[in-house]
Order: sequence, then structure tokens, then C-alpha cells
Amino acid sequence: MHTVESIVDRMYALISGRTNEPRDWAAVKELYAPGARLIPIENAPDGSRIARVMTPDEFAASRSLFFEQQDFFEWETAREERRYGRLAHVWSSYEASHEPRGRVIRKGVNSIQLWNDGTRWWILSVAWDAVEALDRAR
Repeated sequence: MHTVESIVDRMYALISGRTNEPRDWAAVKELYAPGARLIPIENAPDGSRIARVMTPDEFAASRSLFFEQQDFFEWETAREERRYGRLAHVWSSYEASHEPRGRVIRKGVNSIQLWNDGTRWWILSVAWDAVEALDRAR
């Protein structure tokens, strides 16, 4: 992965697919630096919003059943990028659907931090928040 763009594009491509297309979790893990974290902002049982911090392996375990049961496609709709030295931050807006570029079921933003070790770019962390399409319609 030689560019920030290629890492972000691959991140979206690897989580998208049909139920009969198993996700390549080994390829997903190759995007992340050792110690990397994925941090969705999710609903807690009491209805509050919490940041759930996961490793790439924990993320795969938490999402595998969903991807086995539902076609899911996510794509970037806008990007802002800032760099300094070997550090990059990407603010990536996205939409998701059960079909490629289909009726939007979710819309959100990924805050992605990346680092270049002199050889390639690695994701250090991804934090995201999203709203369901029904939430936005209210």
C-alpha cells in the first residue's frame, strides 16, 4: 500500500460484498499497524452513545455474522486529508447500502489516522459515527 488513497479505498472495498462473498479478514488486518484500534460510536444498552474500542481481530469477530446475513456495501462520498511528515489524517464521509451504490441505509464519517513507516502506509486508528437512514428521515 503505497498511498493513503489506496489504503482508504481498500478499506472500503474489503468490507463490502454479498453474503456469499466471505470477507478477507487477513487482508483487512494487513491494512492496520500493530496495536491499531477501530472505534465505532455505538448505542449502549441504556440508550447513550459510547465509543467501543476494538482491535482488528475484535472488529472482525463483531461484524462477521452481520456480513454473513446481509449484503453490505460501503463507499466514500467525500474526503478531507491533512498530512504532516509521516502522519496523515483522513476525514472520510461515506454511505452504505445492501446493493452497490443502492438505496442508502446508513450514512456516516470515518476519522482515519495513518502512519508511513518509510516503506508503506498503515492505519493506526479508525473512529466512526453513523446514522441509520430511518434516523435521518425523522
